[in-house]
Amino acid sequence: MAEYDRQTLGARAGSALAIDEGLRSYMLRVYNYMGLGLVVTGLVAWFASNAAISNGELTQWGALLYTSPLAWVVMLAPLGFVLVLSFGINRLSVGAAQGVFWAFAAVMGLSLSSIFLVYTGASIAKVFFITAATFGAMSLYGYTTKRDLTGMGNFLMMGLIGIIIAMIVNIFLGSTMLDFAISVIGVLIFTGLTAYDTQKIKESYSESYGADVLAKNAIMGALSLYLDFINLFMMLLRLFGNRE
Repeated sequence: MAEYDRQTLGARAGSALAIDEGLRSYMLRVYNYMGLGLVVTGLVAWFASNAAISNGELTQWGALLYTSPLAWVVMLAPLGFVLVLSFGINRLSVGAAQGVFWAFAAVMGLSLSSIFLVYTGASIAKVFFITAATFGAMSLYGYTTKRDLTGMGNFLMMGLIGIIIAMIVNIFLGSTMLDFAISVIGVLIFTGLTAYDTQKIKESYSESYGADVLAKNAIMGALSLYLDFINLFMMLLRLFGNRE
């Protein structure tokens, strides 16, 4: 009987160790996707902004990217890729899902390239490192906390809908005070969502069965964290970025 108990405990310990190793590998895959996505976005944005300006004047490429109807396509295209992944991930192969994610990251770079024309390079770098530190701390909290963040996540999602509506309204109002309030509240919302999404991604590991499902869930997790990072970065840039 004692020998049976030892074997049972050993099996459980081995199973727990395997789950722990699997979870670490899964989360590492999520962060790798996210990090590489940010690299793709940054490189595309930098090269696109450099190609858009020559001797202080917009080039043909710049005029096409920022002043033609194509500007609306570029601005809205990332949303299309997010919808494809969100609603079509189960119908896509792992390779196709990866391709859509990288294409999304590249198009997002085109969409964000104008920040290099609006803000100084030094302030963009400063805000990026502030964002990285904040994101890292909150993601670590979301990964390690034993507290259930579901309630907080639902509240933050309602707040996110609120600031989206406020941003649309402010397009017509042009209020600097409302813009400041949106940025401050946006920082709080995306800081909280970073922790919530990290916990949700961690929990999704135990609910995933099969290599393909794990791979697709890792891509969707990376997309969630990528969007948290980018939106947090943009909100902080609006608050602390120095304009050219």
